[in-house]
Amino acid sequence: MLRVFCFGHLGVTVEDVYLVDPDPVRGGRERGVRVELRLLAPEPWRGSRSASQKVVADRAVWRADFLETAAGGPGTRDRMHFHPGMKDNEPGRRTFVDELTGDPMGWLEQQLSDPAALLEAAGIDAPKAGPPAPADLAEIVRTVSTVLDEVRARDRATVAVRPGPREGGY
Repeated sequence: MLRVFCFGHLGVTVEDVYLVDPDPVRGGRERGVRVELRLLAPEPWRGSRSASQKVVADRAVWRADFLETAAGGPGTRDRMHFHPGMKDNEPGRRTFVDELTGDPMGWLEQQLSDPAALLEAAGIDAPKAGPPAPADLAEIVRTVSTVLDEVRARDRATVAVRPGPREGGY
């Protein structure tokens, strides 16, 4: 299930994922949660003042994958990584840091508390990006934690997806 949180000109998506790479050295089967920072595309106003408006969370510019190998099992944190920048929605190489595996939710909260720094690190010229409100940031992190717990309990990410020819970003 895909969840989208929007604030200002930015969106954060949270999705449970089960990935299968045909090369077991590169990861094999991985399950977990994918979090992406996305730019919200500006859309023209449509209809009356009361009309629902179109929301487009299109361009992904940063990604964190809270993955664990099937072989390692739930709670191993053995494939947690992030992509500090994405080009044309494609991730670059995986970046592994001890802070992410040591305290995944604390690391995520710290990262998302300064979206302007994430955009700058990704080389994105975007509208000024303020942080989400503290309660909204807490809700995003709580959602990621809950979904990760559900994945570990085998309640989410039960259908494997094989990467396409350009996917993988290893």
